[in-house]
Amino acid sequence: MENRVLLITGASSGIGEATARAAVAAGWSVVVSARSEDKLERLAAELGDRALAVRCDVTEWDEQVALVDRAVAHFGRIDAAWANAGFGGERSFFGDSPERWKSMVLTNVYGAALTFRATIPALKASHGHLLITGSIAGRRAIAGSLYSATKHAAHAMAESARQELNGTGVRVTVIAPGVVDTPFFANVPIAQPLHADDIARGVMFALSQPPHVDVNEVVIRPVAQEL
Repeated sequence: MENRVLLITGASSGIGEATARAAVAAGWSVVVSARSEDKLERLAAELGDRALAVRCDVTEWDEQVALVDRAVAHFGRIDAAWANAGFGGERSFFGDSPERWKSMVLTNVYGAALTFRATIPALKASHGHLLITGSIAGRRAIAGSLYSATKHAAHAMAESARQELNGTGVRVTVIAPGVVDTPFFANVPIAQPLHADDIARGVMFALSQPPHVDVNEVVIRPVAQEL
């Protein structure tokens, strides 16, 4: 995996940050992106010359294009791109404001689609790997959860991309975590959740397969999770 380049949105904390660290340890270079510029710069400084920090709001097309342009200008290529930016909400159709709903749908669905659109040309050139963060909540409906609907969309988007990219050499993977102890949860709902490093290992497993092997979905639950 030496000299390969992984672009990650939503990389300033949680599983995105943990995966950036794991990728650099495995010999990758990384482009870490999020809206939290200070956190990105600290992470890139820790990771050294193999990391490039680029602020990007994934809901803005021009910023996604600029992100890809800077990645290619700096490292010369993109071998994998992970649409990981996203956030959750209340499990009730009356729990969040309509404004938060709009932001969540734009980030989790529209933003991920823009990441696909922006990175696919570079991934075709490298016969690379496209990833998206799904969820256990994207594999079954959860009562009152608009977040669950956005993650169903992520799983569907990945399969749509896989079909469109068939024959190009680009692989497509959904990373579908269960409960992970990250800033995503204000209060972690189970006693023994996963940790961000657990998901990072799943990402690196998918990325490390031979070119003819496409791991389409990586589902990772903690042992104690019922859903």
